[in-house]
Amino acid sequence: MSKQVRVRFAPSPTGALHIGGVRTALFNYLFAKKNNGVFYLRVEDTDQTRFVPGAEAYIMEALEWLGIAPDETVGKNEKFGPYRQSERKDIYKEYANTLINSGWAYYAFDTPETLSKLRKEQEAEKKTFIYNHTIREKLDTSLVISAEEVNRRIANGEHYVIRFKTPVDETLHLKDIIRGDVKFETNLLDDKVLFKSDGMPTYHLANIVDDHLMETSHVIRGEEWLPSMPLHILLYRAFGWDAPEFAHLPLILKPDGKGKLSKRDGEIGGFPVFPLDWKELKGFKGDGYLPEALINFLSQIGWNDGTEKEYFSLEELCNIFDLNRVHKAGARFDIDKAKSVNHHYLSNKSDLFLADIFEPVLHSKGITFNREVTIKIMSLIKDRLVLATDIWDLTDFFFQAPTSYDEKASKNWKEETPALMQELISTLEYIDGFDSANIEAIVKDWLTKNEIGMGKVMQPFRLSLVGALKGPHLFDIVEIIGKEETISRIQKAIATL
Repeated sequence: MSKQVRVRFAPSPTGALHIGGVRTALFNYLFAKKNNGVFYLRVEDTDQTRFVPGAEAYIMEALEWLGIAPDETVGKNEKFGPYRQSERKDIYKEYANTLINSGWAYYAFDTPETLSKLRKEQEAEKKTFIYNHTIREKLDTSLVISAEEVNRRIANGEHYVIRFKTPVDETLHLKDIIRGDVKFETNLLDDKVLFKSDGMPTYHLANIVDDHLMETSHVIRGEEWLPSMPLHILLYRAFGWDAPEFAHLPLILKPDGKGKLSKRDGEIGGFPVFPLDWKELKGFKGDGYLPEALINFLSQIGWNDGTEKEYFSLEELCNIFDLNRVHKAGARFDIDKAKSVNHHYLSNKSDLFLADIFEPVLHSKGITFNREVTIKIMSLIKDRLVLATDIWDLTDFFFQAPTSYDEKASKNWKEETPALMQELISTLEYIDGFDSANIEAIVKDWLTKNEIGMGKVMQPFRLSLVGALKGPHLFDIVEIIGKEETISRIQKAIATL
């Protein structure tokens, strides 16, 4: 690569950042770091009708949480600022005029009613309406009215748009890093609107002008933008600029592989599709995922390094990422895989780390705790953790006695069980060294000497302490909650069950 790699993520602040956008940002970030380049973020907010307050801050917070913050963006290293398109709008009119003057664009004064009528007429004839060379010189455009008339109408405040004048009878042979050679017929393209009389550019003009002025070397974006590629390449030609290289990432598909993943799929399936919580919707962070797990999971939706390795740090990904190993076909979103990856990262975290993320939950519930004990509890349950939000469900019995007992498990409570539990209490009362190993040895010795089956005591014992047949090693639970609490819970179970 002869010039410095500069890639961008250019979201519109119209709501929460979809997980597909997160992957696009991630792949741009990895490509930049692999090539000692720059990853920058540009806010494409020219469509003010769709602007959502808080969305821009949400996007920045999400990238920060994931550890892939941009090198340049709004308020940070603004080498080619401003980085909000709404603050650059004076720039775009100049470039729109350049295209008008060079014959690559024209004014169109057509009313919405006129275009609607044309569209309906075409549909009635079972044709697709395309605003292009076939009709542009039959409509109310500067291609058929004088320059003086155009200026007069603009001065009078008439609404207009500036449209791109797509070349006729040309086959475009374009190269995409991921898809190879792609071909487009210009006669099938419409003359896209580039600029509106309200002074705002459309996505197409602003995008190309900014990518050029910000010295973007590669455009890495979603597959849904592939149909825009010929227009964008033609715009570079019209301005006389060198175009960046393009790479269109495969779609992230629904869990069943049928169609593009949407917010609705997450709502139906009960899984997140946003990095952070957004209004009433849970994000991956709020659902209990670690950022490094989400990064690892997303990196392998549509890409692999060619080996059987499953887990990569962000630094490793930066070193090995290669656009040539991105797949062309859409990749299925597998939430079970995401959970498996998260389990891997959680189970490898230190007990101290897990205690740190769990203790705010205890504070919120008004539970007092001993930090050393909490850390020890984490060591007992970490191998069962799938989501960080599971910690309370896996440990609640350490901090509070059960208020109910699992109905199915309660069937293990037989007629002779209360008497056995009373004997167990008597055994526990006389144990001095109340540590897990000693308690286990003494209780098992009592069972053996009295020829009592393990199942007759152990399951009711666990049910008494936990309220269900779940949890880590039973005698570790006994040690942590202590003799007095253990006996109290058994007594309560005898009275209740």
